[in-house]
Parts: sequence; structure tokens; C-alpha cells
Amino acid sequence: MNKIVLVGILSTLILIVDYYVFQGVKSATGSASDDTDRYIKFGFWGLTALSIFGVAIYNLLPPELIGKGLRTIIMVWLFMFYISKIVVLPFLIIDDLRRGVMYLIGKLSPETITVEPGTGITRSKFMSQIGLGLAAIPFFFLIYGVVSGAHDYKVINKKVALKNLPDSFKGLRIGQLSDIHSGSFYNKEAVEKGVQKLINQKVDVIFFTGDLVNNTADEMTNYMDVFNKVQAPLGVFSVLGNHDYGDYIQWGSAAAKTQNLEDLKATHGKLGWQLLMNEHVMLERGDDKIAIIGIENWGAKADFPKYGSMEKAHKGTEDAAVKLLLSHDPSHWDAEVTQKYKDVDIMFAGHTHGMQFGVEIGDLKWSPVKYMYKQWAGLYEKSDQFLYVNRGFGFLGYPGRVGILPEITIIELDKA
Repeated sequence: MNKIVLVGILSTLILIVDYYVFQGVKSATGSASDDTDRYIKFGFWGLTALSIFGVAIYNLLPPELIGKGLRTIIMVWLFMFYISKIVVLPFLIIDDLRRGVMYLIGKLSPETITVEPGTGITRSKFMSQIGLGLAAIPFFFLIYGVVSGAHDYKVINKKVALKNLPDSFKGLRIGQLSDIHSGSFYNKEAVEKGVQKLINQKVDVIFFTGDLVNNTADEMTNYMDVFNKVQAPLGVFSVLGNHDYGDYIQWGSAAAKTQNLEDLKATHGKLGWQLLMNEHVMLERGDDKIAIIGIENWGAKADFPKYGSMEKAHKGTEDAAVKLLLSHDPSHWDAEVTQKYKDVDIMFAGHTHGMQFGVEIGDLKWSPVKYMYKQWAGLYEKSDQFLYVNRGFGFLGYPGRVGILPEITIIELDKA
């Protein structure tokens, strides 16, 4: 879509939403003085103009011209401001439905409802105030999610018992990171503290399950000296996620896109990580072997690409007592792994981020992403096969997290 057309569409939507919400604001502040009323109008429509200006410069100016910081501020502002306004809309719609019903009743039975000529049926001040009051709740939660939640790294420990695990691998500690999305980071010091949390766990081996960047390999330039500290005695093994291929931006040529992917692969090597591209490696202790299988992105949802080849990666693992699979998208588990590769003991995935929004209190776990992904966060089991979905280390789009915190996973293997 042409960018000017996109800006026009988004600006029109902003004006429609704001016009409708402003009717509620007028009703809620109807008793204000003339001076206060003018300030409210100026402030409200001034912020609307600022929002449209933000949409324009975000989409029309080159990213390198306006800078990553300003782009982040614009995105945060628009996301928080309009999510909050959307909360108001149901209350205004319900009130308009009430007014419509009353109008029809008045027309059909004039004696039932008496309305002064020229006044009409007024909007409810109470409903408008309730809607505006509730809109403040997500606004402040979303601010908190940026200020605190984005870097409130949570270490989650799980013990998984496998029936075929050799005694020599009992107690193996696996660290998992996923969805770093380095192009979204804005606080390097906070990211360093998160990485140090993983290092402090002193795990035996580390898995990274994809989406190192948002789009381009150079997003990692300023974070190489942070993530090159992610090391473990038995190594760090990684795979690619859907964002790593550069599929979501326009390239000057096919060659430029191909080169970007090659640069990203080289980045894994420079970090000291072994990138698995539809292949496997064996970990050996004495005569015992377990396989680490890593495939390229393979998604069963929407239009996510299927670059991965389980057939290629799995071939040659027959002698391994246990098979551990790194596959970015959790939808791969139900669609192929549990159907055709029943000897895969655990699949490690990420991708969903837990939508960066939800509720996790004790056994209560909810996020809107559950309506798209059956397995979206945590540990799942089916017929002696396990899946662990990491909630992600970074963030994408909204630069924060509310309820679903960034995760460092520690899984200890035990014998069933």
C-alpha cells in the first residue's frame, strides 16, 4: 500500500474515533465554565493533531532521519492513547443505543416520553464519565508496562522428567532465551542486567529459539558486547525465527535481502552461538547421546513461512536416547512434531511473547493470544512429549509488557 494512502486512512480513523469520543467528553464536562470548555476543546483536538502528525512522520520520513528514539515515542503514544480511547467507545455506543430506543419509543408512543421541542434525547453524562474513567486504567497500566514491565526479567524454573533420559544426563540444566528483538531495545543497561540473570543461573547448555532481530542484522551492532556473554559449558545453540529473514520490510533488491540473512547468520557465529539450520548436533557423555535438533522457522498459523525441514534435521538422530528440538513457532508442535516425530521428547519454542499482555496469578494464566495459539506460554505435555513456550526476552511493537513478563527459562532434566 502506498504510504501516503496509509497515512490518509490512519488519519481518517483517528478523526472518526476522536470525534466520537469527544461527544462523550463534552457530555462528561457539560457543566464546565466557558473558559474550561475552550481549554478542553483546544487540548483534545491539539492532541489529535499531534497524533496525526506522528502518524505522518513515522510513515513518511526515513527511519534514520527521525531516529529510533522518536519512532519509539510515537508508537508508544499512539498505542496507549488509542487503546484507552477504544475502552470509552462501548459506553458511548451503549448510550447511543439507549437514546435510539428512547427516540423510537417516543415516536411510537409520544405520551410515554416527553421531550422539549428542539432538545432531543441527551447523551448520559453518567455513562460518559464511567467510560472516560475506565479508559484511564489501561492508559496507566500501559505506561507502567513501558517503565517497569519491559525489563522486569523473570527466571522460571521447570523440571521435566523424561522416560528415556540416560543417567549421565540426569540433572542437565538448560537455559532458554527467545525473541530478543534487539531492534526494539532502548535501555542497554537494563538488557545487560537481564543477561546477567541468565549467566548467574550457571546452566550447562543454552538454547536460543529465534527472532534475534526485528528485521535487519545491523540491529545487533550495539548489543554484540551484551549477548556475547551468553555462554555455557556445553555450548549455545540457536535457530532462526520469522523476523530474522527480513520478510517484513522492503529491500532494494533480492540480493540485499539475501546478504542481510547471511550477515545475521554470521552474527550468531560472532556471538559464539552454533546456529542450527535444519540440522542436529549430539551431546555425548560416555556412551550416552542426546540430540539437539534445530530447524528454520516453520509456522502453521496465518502466513508464517515454513522454511524448516524436520526430515532433514531429524535424519541421523536414531541413536540418540533423547531428542531436544529447537523450533521457533509453537504451532509446529501440534501440526507436525506430535504427528510425525513422536521420538522428539521436548520442543523449545517462543514466538508468541504471550502477546506482552495478560494475567498470570498462580494457576490463572490468560492472554488474548490464547485465541490464536493453543500453546502460548509455559510447559505443555501430550503423550510423553513436551513443549515449552518461552514468553520472550524482548518486545515488538509496544515497547513494554503488562502482566506477561520477559522470561529466562531454566529447565532441569530428570528421569521419569
